[in-house]
Amino acid sequence: MLSKSETSFSILFSGIVSAELICGSIDTLEHLHYIFKPAIVVSLLIFFWMKSASLKFNLRLIIVLALLFSLTGDLLLMFVDVAPNYFLFGLVSFLLAHIMYCIAFLTHRNKTLKPYGFIAILLIYASGLFYLLKGGLNDMLIPVIVYMLVILSMSTTAFLRKNNVVKRSYIFVFLGALMFMVSDSILALNKFYAPLAYSNISIMLTYALAQFFIIIGILKLSKDSR
Repeated sequence: MLSKSETSFSILFSGIVSAELICGSIDTLEHLHYIFKPAIVVSLLIFFWMKSASLKFNLRLIIVLALLFSLTGDLLLMFVDVAPNYFLFGLVSFLLAHIMYCIAFLTHRNKTLKPYGFIAILLIYASGLFYLLKGGLNDMLIPVIVYMLVILSMSTTAFLRKNNVVKRSYIFVFLGALMFMVSDSILALNKFYAPLAYSNISIMLTYALAQFFIIIGILKLSKDSR
């Protein structure tokens, strides 16, 4: 399902993600974490721009903005220990990234598709998650609710591309959106509910896969990458 260039990039990307997982877990290598974590999105940004020339400029720009907001969020969350407000600023950055993805996905919306069943499943999932989180949210209650609504919207807009784009593009983007939900859910549970074992690994791995799948999925709209 991957083109030759995408396969080569996936090997490089896997190396970057693996390096981040290792450096983020070993105290003596923590200084390298400040290099490899942003390198995840930077590498995707460079690869996307190089391989997306055949896509419409507006779509390319929206995806680039999504990645730039994601990169900003990554950088802010790396310094939460320095200033607690960085978490809120990081949340806002990722919220903007999700909004950009929503806009991008809606450009290929299947207007005949009714998402009510899918939305119901998402709301049940979100309600269960919120039930666990609500006791620890305090001042973050409203920001987290807004963020949850936006990421649910992002997953819904990814779903709405069904049967309106090439199948590979749909599958990759939809999987990426779901992985984003998983990653953010683990992060929220770890921060507002209870510390989770190996949360740094599970959060970063699912996040990296989410971004990778979405970018590859968008690139599948290009005839050369199908």
